Amino acid sequence: MPGIATPYANRLKKAGYKLTNARLTVLDVLAESGGHITSGEVLDAVAARDESIGRASVFRTLDLLTRLSIVRPTFIDSSVTPNYVLMEGGHHHHIICTTCNRVIEFEDCGLEKLSQHLAEKYHVHITGHMLEFFAQCDACRDADRDD
Repeated sequence: MPGIATPYANRLKKAGYKLTNARLTVLDVLAESGGHITSGEVLDAVAARDESIGRASVFRTLDLLTRLSIVRPTFIDSSVTPNYVLMEGGHHHHIICTTCNRVIEFEDCGLEKLSQHLAEKYHVHITGHMLEFFAQCDACRDADRDD
């Protein structure tokens, strides 16, 4: 079993799913991408590793991983094609520059108390969250001032 994707593979197995070659390969590609990756990029990387894995298997795996909150689709650059991000620890956070689309990832969102409050108030088990802020980075703001 690939080492970098092991925690995610364990979550799949714990949820009762088989660790197929296609699922493990997609997990490996996502884990090695180090961040945001489109489905097209996943398809290309999977095909480069194992041509026997079809498009349908890749998309079914991305759908399964999304339903299990292992990955989340996020839309950057107003694209209709999502970028998939691994939800380490069940959450993921970034700031996206609305001018250059630079993505700044950060760790501590401070939402633990809010998550607990929402879970109790609405009687749900929260499995993860994604937090996105939209801003203008300093470089773009400085460039706008120079115009």
